[in-house]
Amino acid sequence: MSAENIRLQPRYYRWHVDPGVDWVESNTGHAHLDWTVPRSQCALVLLDVWNQHYLKDTEARAEAIIQQRLRPLLAAARQAGLPIVHAPSPAQAQKHPQWLQLPGWDESTWPRDDSWPPADFRRSDGAFLAYRLPEEPRDAEREAHRAGLQIHPDMQPMAGEPVIATGQELHLWCRNQGILFLLFAGFNTNACMLHRDYGTIDMSRRGYTVVIVRDCTTGMESAATHATLGQTENAILLSEMFGRYSVEANELIGELIGELGTDRRSC
Repeated sequence: MSAENIRLQPRYYRWHVDPGVDWVESNTGHAHLDWTVPRSQCALVLLDVWNQHYLKDTEARAEAIIQQRLRPLLAAARQAGLPIVHAPSPAQAQKHPQWLQLPGWDESTWPRDDSWPPADFRRSDGAFLAYRLPEEPRDAEREAHRAGLQIHPDMQPMAGEPVIATGQELHLWCRNQGILFLLFAGFNTNACMLHRDYGTIDMSRRGYTVVIVRDCTTGMESAATHATLGQTENAILLSEMFGRYSVEANELIGELIGELGTDRRSC
């Protein structure tokens, strides 16, 4: 494999079945592709890799992933010269000295029609106050915890690695760099990873090929899914079902440092 290329074997969910097989949900399943991607068109997006979380079990899982998988992945990406971009949320990005601030990054400044839905409805205010989520007795404690959020100390950007605040800024950076393939790692799988404007759904809608490093993320679990990590697994599966893909960290690390091990198509 040329040093200019990366071989990926992305996993997706195949809604099709083989000839002669009943076309029912129980006969569908995962499949793998075999891609050769120009390294210059691929970037690693580190999304909301924070130093803390108010949910302590979410924080513990994320910390283990950072130490065991994300740090080795980041080191391999840097060693291989893979472009890296940090997306830590607007509040954190805007405080960072490497915040990119490309012209046109801030979509809030664009002309738009704010007349509908009504402003009070969007804020659950005035006549719509009854539809607001109830205040919680520990809201202030959670907000105080959020005030200490920053990029994890072991995942700090190095010189030349941009920090972005919005999906528009990520798009502008990708356009300037010629990036087409986005490898996403970070937190939380069923929240920011999916729903940020620089997350997997919106960047896929913009036309990029999105690949989640599936063992470099974890979600915010419910009481019912805590033991099985069902929210995390389902968020990844949702992505694989609808136009996005996933790989594992070791597969990617092995390729980046030229030591790809076992074929993972049977995973």
